[in-house]
Amino acid sequence: MHIHILGICGTFMGGIARLARAAGHRVTGCDAAVYPPMSAQLEDAGIDPIEGYGPEQTSLNPDCFVIGNAISRGNPLLEEILDRGLNHVSGPQWLADNVLNGRWVLAVAGTHGKTTTSSMLAWILEEAGSSPGFLIGGVPMNFGVSARLRGDRRDSPFFVIEADEYDTAFCDKRSKFIHYRPRTVVLNNLEFDHADIFADLAAIETQFHHLVRTLPRGGRLISNAGEASLERVLARGCWTPVEYFNEAGGWHAAGDDASGEFRLQRGDAVIARTWWPLTGEHNRANAVAALLAARHAGVPLERGVDALSRFLNVKRRMEWRGSARGICVYDDFAHHPTAIAATIAGLRRKLGTHPGTRILAVLEPRSNTMKLGVMKAQLPGSLAEADRVYCHAANLGWDAAEALSPLGEKATVTVDFDALIERVAREARAGDHILVMSNGGFGGIHDRLLNALSDDRRQVPEDRCQKTEDR
Repeated sequence: MHIHILGICGTFMGGIARLARAAGHRVTGCDAAVYPPMSAQLEDAGIDPIEGYGPEQTSLNPDCFVIGNAISRGNPLLEEILDRGLNHVSGPQWLADNVLNGRWVLAVAGTHGKTTTSSMLAWILEEAGSSPGFLIGGVPMNFGVSARLRGDRRDSPFFVIEADEYDTAFCDKRSKFIHYRPRTVVLNNLEFDHADIFADLAAIETQFHHLVRTLPRGGRLISNAGEASLERVLARGCWTPVEYFNEAGGWHAAGDDASGEFRLQRGDAVIARTWWPLTGEHNRANAVAALLAARHAGVPLERGVDALSRFLNVKRRMEWRGSARGICVYDDFAHHPTAIAATIAGLRRKLGTHPGTRILAVLEPRSNTMKLGVMKAQLPGSLAEADRVYCHAANLGWDAAEALSPLGEKATVTVDFDALIERVAREARAGDHILVMSNGGFGGIHDRLLNALSDDRRQVPEDRCQKTEDR
């Protein structure tokens, strides 16, 4: 089969391209902007994307056009496909019909932690010899790619997928995960997000219940007991056995961020113990969910915990990018207030309370939800544990300086990208940890910060950055 993918450089659609190529299909595709890291992964798979959405691409005569959810009505190629009545399908539907059909699908859903938990789960199964396929919305460092059809064991039935609640395509406004027909499902957590798609939390809960309705009686649902929203979802009806984590007296993890200790516990009983590089209560909860999901696929808990000791995390999840003048720079994908707070808290616990150890949080509110200002009231609380806060406030529909005013003089807001870099570099001192948080590339800020930190002569005019107390 020849497929032509619209939006091929997105993480999800690029993953589909790699899977289709590995399955022996001919794959072509296009996108508005072709750039790393996905362009490099596509090149590695022998796929050369076309830049732009010219209607002449219909002359490629594929068997099917696969449409990404970033493609909207008015797109010239999509309009040509519709006008000519050409065969087309959404990415999730193509994936379900051509890759997931007949496989044991393990799906990880939730507002936060999907990428990390999916990566943990895939790695635990890999270490147990199960050779899973996977499609993940990030790059697990243990694998180096975001998607693969199968591992060394070619007959492996297992496939791990990050199950996104975002809508499917221009013609299908159901959540992507409705298409996956999983046997094992993790419900990590559930908060309001994607304000550009959903009216309120209840609307997202309805989509999650649609997912629950697709599970077989012989499946397994792993759910976070600490989430009232998930309890409301399950109260609508559940026909599959449920196993809870983060439950008082039940499955949970304990440990110490400074030493890296991780303990899987059931109540007070320690089931297994190891040491790993991750930090934060949120990552320990992610790990418990992954361990219980892997156990449903046949991996003993003790073996799963041992695998976690060799888990290398995911790119852009508290990823160390370098250091200069004794100052460390990290990259993290956090863009929702809950994730921001958890990320900062995890780093704080890892660093301990040594005098002079500061966290400098550098934030780009870039997601559609953040740009709409829906979460602005929660931002000051989520950033409270940082010693200094720097916010790049370009292209926002709300006043970031006003929103962050509760942080007082420790918060700086600017729309000038160069001024932001210069201010952070000037104010940082040896022993500081700069935590950059964005769900985009943030203009290559990590390397630019490291370069600026190496230049002691950097200065920034006072009037190019605005401290919140000046508002």
